[in-house]
Amino acid sequence: MNESYAECLVRRRIPFYANILVIIMGVVTAVCVLLAFTTNIIGIVLMFASGFCFYLLNRNSRVEFEYLYVEKILSIDKILGKSKRKKAWEGKMEDIQVIAPADSHALNDYGASNAKTLDFSSQLPGAKVYAAIVRSGSETVKVLFEPDDKMLQCFRQTAPRKVLQ
Repeated sequence: MNESYAECLVRRRIPFYANILVIIMGVVTAVCVLLAFTTNIIGIVLMFASGFCFYLLNRNSRVEFEYLYVEKILSIDKILGKSKRKKAWEGKMEDIQVIAPADSHALNDYGASNAKTLDFSSQLPGAKVYAAIVRSGSETVKVLFEPDDKMLQCFRQTAPRKVLQ
């Protein structure tokens, strides 16, 4: 049996402004904790509200993507703060028209210029970003991701004409 399996984990770059906001919210939370000790219920409510905002901001600024390719199905999960996992996208190889580097001119033949774009890459400079053009019905979607060599080889095994260099 010819079973293809590959997985890859990519960490997205944390934006500069997110680090500054996390530090500011940490300071605001610390001030609200001190305020809660000196005042009444208003200080306690502010402490919990700022603590909750600090938690959400800290969790949502640290994003990872897990690519999983099993039995001709590419699944991309979004992991927030190393604790919460959500299914971001899933597609079958039958629906994928082409997989090529994102800067390739071969993507223009498949209508990638006017397609809806889903970015699941690390957004690091110099990263090898690939684009998968997916057509389901009349909708065209361009999925940006960073597969490793093993995953590209699995793509080539199952659909060699769809993978371009």
